[in-house]
Amino acid sequence: MECAGPVSLHVRLRLAILVFLPVAVLATGLAGLVYLVAQQDGRWLANEPQAQLAEDAAARLDAGGTPRDQVGPAPVDIARSLAPFIVVYGAADAILATDGTLDGQPPAVPAGVLAGARAWGLDAVTWQPRPGVRIATVTVPWNGGTVLAGRSLRLVEEHAATLELLVGGGWLATLAALAAAAGAVARLWPKSAAPA
Repeated sequence: MECAGPVSLHVRLRLAILVFLPVAVLATGLAGLVYLVAQQDGRWLANEPQAQLAEDAAARLDAGGTPRDQVGPAPVDIARSLAPFIVVYGAADAILATDGTLDGQPPAVPAGVLAGARAWGLDAVTWQPRPGVRIATVTVPWNGGTVLAGRSLRLVEEHAATLELLVGGGWLATLAALAAAAGAVARLWPKSAAPA
């Protein structure tokens, strides 16, 4: 049923807003939740290879293996490579062996990471040794110290950026569809039932 006049238009506009706002808030909350869950899941999954590498190396060290045998034969430039790397630390947090390098030197993680691994049995952190270099690390203790395994987060962060675009685009499309639906509801609402 069509209504004419500025008052009718005002009433129908209010009705459209009343229909749109609650569902827009719900859609915004759901889009944020989808992004947060997917982003955090991707970040936690980025730790899995390092956890396996660190735990296996610690087990081999505890069984009598040497620190040098736990690292790869070729150096890994952690600023450029996506390959995982291992750092074996002794009891005094000195590096016993590593295949990771940063600017030609062994990477030096904050001491709190190693202390956390000794205290809790595992410490998983994101480490940024310099701007533009972010590493997912997992550190575990062994009888003679700690073992850290790390890997670049570059691909994970690229996936998170793509996810942000997808969720953002879906959110905007949903808001546009909800606005159109709210407008249609307001237009079709009977004049006698419209809010004053």
